[in-house]
Amino acid sequence: MKAQVKPFDEKMTKTIKVLNGDFAAIRAGRANPAVLDKIMVDYYGTPTPIQQMAAISVSEARILVIQPWDKSSLKAIEKALLVSDLGINPANDGSVIRLAFPPLTEERRKDICKQIRKMGEDSKVAIRSIRRDANDKFKAMKKANEISEDEQKDLEKEVQDLTDKYCKEIDKLAAAKEQDILEI
Repeated sequence: MKAQVKPFDEKMTKTIKVLNGDFAAIRAGRANPAVLDKIMVDYYGTPTPIQQMAAISVSEARILVIQPWDKSSLKAIEKALLVSDLGINPANDGSVIRLAFPPLTEERRKDICKQIRKMGEDSKVAIRSIRRDANDKFKAMKKANEISEDEQKDLEKEVQDLTDKYCKEIDKLAAAKEQDILEI
């Protein structure tokens, strides 16, 4: 791979990593600590991720247990969970918070699959945007006589090949996640 293409390849790889993180955060009917990744708790006036305030474990297939290290933060964590878009009411027993994930309905599964497809499409748009930025850079380099027209065409083809590769990978990831949702 040519040095001019490497930074664009790295950006495309980051896009895939972000998509994987987003897919992990999708609630799939099973208890998964990743669903709490984006939830922040107001802890003494500072937004703090739940993972930094508590031990999170899966006690059963559908139950997440959140055990705060500081018992006084229990109410703040419960409040953050209530106002989040998680859609699950926390059960607070005074020392731990339990989140019971209900089984998904068929309608909810279809909604989640639509959400997965949209995330995949958004990631493809991001990949194509990176390709456009790369092609613009190569055109500017050609205009400044830093590379020849043949080199420009080679670089553009290499970036197009990367774009195709990452778009196929996004399709595979989205299909696998959809299959995961539909099989639960």
